[in-house]
Amino acid sequence: MTMPSNRISTLRSTLVQADTRWADPIANRANLSRLMDCAPGSDLYVLPETCTTGFLGDRDRNVAQDAEQDLRWLGEQARSREAAIACSIVVAEGTRIYNRFVFASPDGSIAAYDKRHLFAFGGETADRYAPGSKRVRVDFRGLRLDLQVCYDLRFPVWCRNDDGFDVQIFVANWPRARATAWQTLLAARAIENQAIVIGLNRVGVDGNGVDHPGCSSVWDAFGQPLLGPLNDSEQVATVNLDLGRLDQTREDFPFQRDRDRYTIR
Repeated sequence: MTMPSNRISTLRSTLVQADTRWADPIANRANLSRLMDCAPGSDLYVLPETCTTGFLGDRDRNVAQDAEQDLRWLGEQARSREAAIACSIVVAEGTRIYNRFVFASPDGSIAAYDKRHLFAFGGETADRYAPGSKRVRVDFRGLRLDLQVCYDLRFPVWCRNDDGFDVQIFVANWPRARATAWQTLLAARAIENQAIVIGLNRVGVDGNGVDHPGCSSVWDAFGQPLLGPLNDSEQVATVNLDLGRLDQTREDFPFQRDRDRYTIR
């Protein structure tokens, strides 16, 4: 098995499990910066879905202006910390609004994935939001990362590891009422994809009265927890992801070579 020459052996990853302030980007950016300060020296910081507004907290706001400020802040955070920042924010492009996963790298580059599966059941409807159409992988320090948002977790074909990603990241506003599904599906994605899976959920009650349990976690390729699930308090937690162990697991148990082929339409 040949690995990229620039591949690191350990990825120091910090989960920033925040209580997102409703429709208040300024307060959220300040709070998230404070929380990241609690865990200096990480390679990667993972923040919640719609981390500057809360889920659907962008209504009645200037989305384009907010997104511009969010992106500037993310870029500054990545450069100053010499680390990648992963989260989702709400972005407007013309008349279309996207729930966009942003991966800000310390070199100033930005990768973006638009949430494919809109959660219409919870109000993320097509009359306001537009779904994405492309899966996005990011190469970071010799690793291949797959970007996913919340409800995408329920769709294993979309999440399938058919091109050799190493780490799959889900950022979410996942409700307490379905916390068991959140943990079960994260473990399932890790097992079936033979990948490390990071699931970052928010905590607290949002402006629509929805309670979020946290339960952020990291899972290895056997579906065993490497970190968490965390409790329902605002907190940061750091884990060193052993990529050598992941490589050895795939070499010892080469299940991916037997996967089915398919086309997503």
